[in-house]
Amino acid sequence: MARRTTIRQDDDDDDGEDRAPPPSGAGGAPREQERMDDELRPSRLEDVVGQRAVVERLSILLEATKKRREPLGHLLLDGPPGLGKTTLATVIPRELGTEMQITAGPSLSAPKDLLPYLTNAGHGSVLFIDEIHRMPAAVEEFIYPAMEDFRVDITLGDGLNARTINMKLQQFTVIGATTRSGMLTAPLRDRFVNREHLDFYTTEELSTIVRRNAGKLRTVIEDEAAHEIALRARGTPRKANNWLRWTRDFADARADGRITLEVARAALRMKGVDAAGLEEQDRRYLETIIRVFGGGPAGVQAIGHTMNLPADTLEDEVEPYLLREGFIQRTPRGRTITSRALAHLESSGVTLRGLRARDLPPDQPGLFPEV
Repeated sequence: MARRTTIRQDDDDDDGEDRAPPPSGAGGAPREQERMDDELRPSRLEDVVGQRAVVERLSILLEATKKRREPLGHLLLDGPPGLGKTTLATVIPRELGTEMQITAGPSLSAPKDLLPYLTNAGHGSVLFIDEIHRMPAAVEEFIYPAMEDFRVDITLGDGLNARTINMKLQQFTVIGATTRSGMLTAPLRDRFVNREHLDFYTTEELSTIVRRNAGKLRTVIEDEAAHEIALRARGTPRKANNWLRWTRDFADARADGRITLEVARAALRMKGVDAAGLEEQDRRYLETIIRVFGGGPAGVQAIGHTMNLPADTLEDEVEPYLLREGFIQRTPRGRTITSRALAHLESSGVTLRGLRARDLPPDQPGLFPEV
């Protein structure tokens, strides 16, 4: 059972730029990755880029909490992966000057796994539970009185000799993060008095993040290169940071260490990322529907068998971005390709065996046509 207090009131607030370099060699690789993640995360709410409406509402909550000198109400953060839920969760205790414990839903297999976190929580401290929708039902039932009444009921013994001990807890704050809020039960969801949804970032916001993080990584990057990386990041800061690190490695190995527009394009081209942010598996998915199924409709199971990939991998990793960008449509009969996807593949030089965007019917219109 992994339990760690990650933020204390006496932690310093530097951004990590003056820290010692990580140890070299294979043994230092995981430590370096963790250090880089920590360096790229903002330490204050005012440093957070994007999610302006969410940040503004959180700043109001924090200011009111400080004035009343009471713990923050329980907070639920939901949204797609890589949008900064963990970042916001780690910023909040720094703003409040309190401690924070971190755990994850899958690691809490029984109530006894959760109990140490609850008993160690100080007044006003934060307990962050990532992937909270994956908590077992028994743990979920156990946390209800802790969130509402700040107490836990512990049963000792069995049968006629069993007795219950009521243990009072310090008032603390639970911050939950989930990528699937629909999987949360209504009783658990209703116990979060504050709930915020994180949405995808704009290209301008991602460009700002790339430029700022390049400075933290001590890398020189041109504005055009930062914009190019942001264009291919799918609206996700995590993806932008990953492409920034890869581009930095490419610039150090194949160029003079400076990330120019040409260096960024060459690095992302080597990774198989095109101008629309599609990767090799995304294009293979689209080409399979076109070449094997004539543009669709095709069932996801049939596509998965053709590509030799599990259907849930396609549904969870490949299709969400293609659906969001309008490259495919999900119909009752299966997945169909859109004219936008064909036009993109044509512009990328992909041979489509005679199928052209103009051969497809127009993409499905909205429910309410424009007047």
